[in-house]
Amino acid sequence: MRGALSGLTTRGRCLLAAGFAAGLCAVVLNERDLLRVSAFVVALPLLAAWLATRARVGLHAARFLFPGRVQVGSATEVRLELRSAGRLPTGGLLLEDTVPYALGSRPRFVVERLPRSTTTALRYPLKPVMRGIQQVGPLMARVTDPFGLVEYDRELAGRSRLVVVPRVFPLNGLPSGSGMGAGDDGSIRLRSGQGEDDAVVREYRQGDDLRKVHWRSTARRDELMVRVEERPWRGGTTVLLDHRLTAHRGSGPTSSLEWAVSMTASVCLHLHRFGHQIRLVSDDGRVLAGGSGDGGHSDAVVLDALAALQPSHRRELAIGLDPGAGQEVIAILGGCTPAVVDGLVRFRPRGMRSLAVVLDVSAWAGATEDKAPDVGEARQLLATAGWGVSIARPSTPMNEVWQELCHSAGHRGPIVRTEVG
Repeated sequence: MRGALSGLTTRGRCLLAAGFAAGLCAVVLNERDLLRVSAFVVALPLLAAWLATRARVGLHAARFLFPGRVQVGSATEVRLELRSAGRLPTGGLLLEDTVPYALGSRPRFVVERLPRSTTTALRYPLKPVMRGIQQVGPLMARVTDPFGLVEYDRELAGRSRLVVVPRVFPLNGLPSGSGMGAGDDGSIRLRSGQGEDDAVVREYRQGDDLRKVHWRSTARRDELMVRVEERPWRGGTTVLLDHRLTAHRGSGPTSSLEWAVSMTASVCLHLHRFGHQIRLVSDDGRVLAGGSGDGGHSDAVVLDALAALQPSHRRELAIGLDPGAGQEVIAILGGCTPAVVDGLVRFRPRGMRSLAVVLDVSAWAGATEDKAPDVGEARQLLATAGWGVSIARPSTPMNEVWQELCHSAGHRGPIVRTEVG
């Protein structure tokens, strides 16, 4: 009984107190009519509390998301199914679904009457503005009576998982030359049954391993030539995402970090369209997608990995070895100091394709944020190391940045020749 009375509102408590006071006066004054009125006044909030308690216990709900994965800026629909298993119909039901700030305001519904053993469906849209793994729910229900004498809160439907993946922009073209061009790359030759006689060679430089001298090319050109790689390129590309918090500026969905994540997703899916195997790594060399046997060639795997990615608190790149692990590299970089560029290119072979999109993060910076590193210096250092570079700003479309990067691929570093034999 004490639990039932705990749901009385101020109006219900006042009415109950007035009923007891009227009953006491009726006994003192010996007024039977007043006693009948007092009995009715006392019984009314008690009856309302009992009915509301029964309705709360018999209330059930389920939540469904259509779809459960959605891009930033796209809409998803939430369907709530309510059912009352009590013996009496439920009325005066106020519903509020718990929604994170990144998904918008909390939707509210008022159900005047919920028939017994009948499913009632409620719908509302969500339009996420931030990527991430979001939790929708729980659904909070407030059960009241028609007179506003009692109210009870109950948690329904639990939590539902909504995956908000970064927005993907269409890109055009591929970097010319090497394995990423439109020509006959190594992977095509392997599938067609040809052998592995091809070799990528270049002129000998001081310090090269003499065991890699390609004697046929040396005899043909009458100059010492060395083999750059023992096997032809197989279509693998490492996409490196710099998600250090100190390397980015801005906040929320318009920050440079979110632009970099979106650019990374666009590049990965664009290369997937042309059959390239993608290996997605973070700024510490950790493989986010595309490791051996994890289905990294799937768009969904890459997008889910980027949806769950959080900013890192490292101040420098912590890769340590070749960031591409022998593959071609496309790096999406934030603000880069000379030390960061040195750590990126130190172990990178000059004969391998290396491309970088460097964000001019000062264009995203707010008035109170720290000064960003000079993007021109980073570009010059990367170009000197043989990298193709393009600069990204918030006003520049992603496809334009990508096409500039494709163009820079043909004007970089040393000349690499492919010969048969």
